[in-house]
Amino acid sequence: MAERQEELWMSRKDRERLKVLHEVRKRHITQVQAGKELAISPRWVRELLRRMKARGDRAVVHGLRGKGSNRRLPKAMKARALKLFREQKQARQWHDYGPTLAAEELAEHGLKVGKETLRKWLLQAGLWKARRARMERVHLWRRRRARWGELLQWDTSTHDWLEGRGPRLYLIALLDDATSQATARFVEHDSTEENLGMLGRYVQAYGRPLAVYTDKASLFQTAPKAVHHRQAPEQQPTQIGRVLRELDIEWIAAHSPQAKGRVERFFGTAQDRLVKGLRKVQACNREQANRYLDQVYLPLWNRRFTCAAEQAGDAHRALDPSRELASVLSQVELRSVAQDYTVRWDGATYQIRRADIGGGMRGQQLAIEQRLDQTLWVRWKQRRLPLDRCAAEKKPNYRAPWTPPRAAQKPAAAERLRRRQQARTRYNEACKRVQARPLWQALS
Repeated sequence: MAERQEELWMSRKDRERLKVLHEVRKRHITQVQAGKELAISPRWVRELLRRMKARGDRAVVHGLRGKGSNRRLPKAMKARALKLFREQKQARQWHDYGPTLAAEELAEHGLKVGKETLRKWLLQAGLWKARRARMERVHLWRRRRARWGELLQWDTSTHDWLEGRGPRLYLIALLDDATSQATARFVEHDSTEENLGMLGRYVQAYGRPLAVYTDKASLFQTAPKAVHHRQAPEQQPTQIGRVLRELDIEWIAAHSPQAKGRVERFFGTAQDRLVKGLRKVQACNREQANRYLDQVYLPLWNRRFTCAAEQAGDAHRALDPSRELASVLSQVELRSVAQDYTVRWDGATYQIRRADIGGGMRGQQLAIEQRLDQTLWVRWKQRRLPLDRCAAEKKPNYRAPWTPPRAAQKPAAAERLRRRQQARTRYNEACKRVQARPLWQALS
């Protein structure tokens, strides 16, 4: 046991330094040569030789090795941090927190602990287990765009954001490619109307971006049909595709989720931090979730996780004053104008106002737009004309009263057979009652 206590653990640098110092003591090299070899001064070589004479080989080992740091945190703080983490974990509040987010939460309780220090504490206490890094397919990173507003990554995330406390919500996000600045909103349906409303809020706040980067969902493109045929019809754009064309915004389709990795990483962070934040404030509906998103999470994201653009300036373009944004952000379909200047939409009849009626309007196919506020307008010669819904009229019923078909009036097969047998029996009995007489008399 005494020999084991005398063992001295040295690093490679310590062993090399000790070897050179032994060479100096044997007078194989001079102190000046040793200083050059060890990259120290000859005076420090003499000091090390003096220490070796007094303490032996232990002189090359740093005096603080094996001792605790003078800057280590108090044990009472460690105990408080682990106790608070254990209590919150048992209360199902921090049960899925990692060291980074847990360190931020502890700072709000007056315990400022580094995330790596807290990671070691949690591992030692068995309150957190590190995950093994998975080998994934490597995708080369695409360089960011140079200016703010050149490219906008657009996507929707489906997740249990409220953890069962409320309805199912979808998070629509618009992320700038140059700065990672985010604009997002919770909606109840991943529909064309909700996505157009999100685009309208962004355009009103910042202007028109140069391009948007999305996936190949049916909201942005229609499935190609008969593309192998020479005379295949031109692929018609979706409602969102038509809006982007009218706003002069380029649409770029991503061939894989990794291609738009920045917005995917935004959703990955949101599915961790945002879900826990909504749990903390006990949000249970869309209004409360959007309030927390706008007031807490998005300012935190834009403050901590964004970066400066490579080039200064703003690439957004102002909206053309001649274009009405509400008219652009609408669903447009063709309808025929009847002889009484009415059109049909969703099973109802809408009337063109008398003051807006123009020549040659009857019988024409006009573009009808349904705006986000559910009002209907008709496009006629660069004009937008409102439509009024007609009162539902009860049409007279000219149809005859319903009568069951013949098949339903016929008796069943068993009843028909019974009637046939009874008729044959009556016929045979009648024949038996007829008196026998000569044939010539019966024929006469």
